Amino acid sequence: MKKLINDPRALVREMLEGVVLSTEGLALLDDENVVISAHIAADPAARPVALLSGGGSGHEPAHAGYVGPGMLAAAIVGDVFTSPSTDAVLAAIRAVAGPAGALLIVKNYTGDRLNFGLAAELARRDGIPVEIAVVADDVALSGTVPRERRRGIAGTVLVHKIAGAAAAAGRPLADVAAIARATADAVATMGVGLGSCIVPAAGKPGFELGPDEIEYGLGIHGEKGVRRGAMASADEIVQTVLDTILGELALAGGSDVAVLINGLGGTPPMELAIVARKTLQSLRQGGLNPVRAYTGNYMTALEMPGISLTVLPVDAERLTALDAPANAAAWTSSGRIPDAVSITPTAKAVPRAGDAAPGPLSPRLKSALHAVAKALEAAEAELTDLDSKTGDGDLGASMARAAEAAMALPGQSYSSPSRLLADLGDALRRAIGGSSGPFYATALLRAAAELDGIAEPTSAQWHAAFSAAVTAIGDLGGARPGDRTMLDALAPAVTAWKRNDFSAAPGAAEAGAAATAQMHPRLGRASYLGERALGTPDGGAVAVAIWLRALASQLV
Repeated sequence: MKKLINDPRALVREMLEGVVLSTEGLALLDDENVVISAHIAADPAARPVALLSGGGSGHEPAHAGYVGPGMLAAAIVGDVFTSPSTDAVLAAIRAVAGPAGALLIVKNYTGDRLNFGLAAELARRDGIPVEIAVVADDVALSGTVPRERRRGIAGTVLVHKIAGAAAAAGRPLADVAAIARATADAVATMGVGLGSCIVPAAGKPGFELGPDEIEYGLGIHGEKGVRRGAMASADEIVQTVLDTILGELALAGGSDVAVLINGLGGTPPMELAIVARKTLQSLRQGGLNPVRAYTGNYMTALEMPGISLTVLPVDAERLTALDAPANAAAWTSSGRIPDAVSITPTAKAVPRAGDAAPGPLSPRLKSALHAVAKALEAAEAELTDLDSKTGDGDLGASMARAAEAAMALPGQSYSSPSRLLADLGDALRRAIGGSSGPFYATALLRAAAELDGIAEPTSAQWHAAFSAAVTAIGDLGGARPGDRTMLDALAPAVTAWKRNDFSAAPGAAEAGAAATAQMHPRLGRASYLGERALGTPDGGAVAVAIWLRALASQLV
């Protein structure tokens, strides 16, 4: 287990100190793990209803991230996945509540209910009006336990926001509590875990999953879900979760809803966006009207990979509350979304004129290019492995996409060498991302220009085009032979061809590619590794040797 912590016993305090030191508008109680808003009025009589929430740590940015005007007045933080103490909750109430009272928003876990509940009793004894709203939004447990025993998970954040707007508007405690409870009763959430998390004190995952297994209906404490299922596509997983949520809510067609697409800590924004896409599409296809969508890490379970989806039916009052100003560090999105995806047509290139009829070399050109494509497809795993050791691992997939693009060229592309090289350059530019696409496209376009108007190039003319292509790569990227790049295969091939004929080029490229294993990289991602890259040949150079050998099999 590797974690960026010091003493596990000081983890929570050090984390909160870091949050307060780096976030404007927050303060930390000196002897309790309680974060309070620095905007609390000095005169208790001037304070509106104070909203407080909290629970165990490990759910960041919850709950300290929601402290600020328009949301929470205080967040009480326990040890990882452990309820805070009664004394900590009571200290928070005393720090932020005035005669208007306090509302405690509590997730439905036994420890939280006991400690927040006892603190509320003690505060009332001190003369502070206190109400409690319990959130039990986990619908994955609908067929397992009665509603009052369901867990409180990410839907709690929307309760914070809506109740916080009511408190900021000066509503009395009874109204704020009623609004919070009604929101809690209406919101529905379900989570999916692709793996476990590691509690620092435990030092090992809370559960084990097979390579093709996921957990449906898990909470936010690293525990197992309601059931284990097979790994599926993002769209299938989202649909399974939404079917459960909407089956519980039973909303009428045309209902307005707000949705929370929540990462559990280890899910990258790329995957959350894919989940958001399907969520909004599915809701609309199901006859509902998503009017707000919030995507990101709102309530996590340490570094767990996975997501939860929350659906909240909204009316004009709830929508106004969601849109009300809030100055809390973790509430960063307006949630506003377009009615539909706006897609603007891409300007198309002007079709290439001329050279449409088959030329004298058309059959040979086609067979040669298809041989190259098949060789690159066959080498995908080899190139991926090489690039994974010294780069970002995408070279094999890039060359496979290049092969696919080459095979898809239409018949008229083979009408002349120049037309083929130009069309191939255009195709690779669109098909390959990263650096390979621009390098190959530039080289092919430069070679096409050399052969413009030549139906049957001589060997010298082919060599001139090849040499121009290699020069173009150096011009574009700034590399030279010896820098451990594709040029270390291409440059020897140019020289060998000039001294002998094309049949010498593949062998020279292969020798040059092999030599890169002992070169110190100067450019590209391998340059970040320094001597650690030694011993592995450059993948780009190996790819050059592969396609040159395939060409030779057809042309020599």
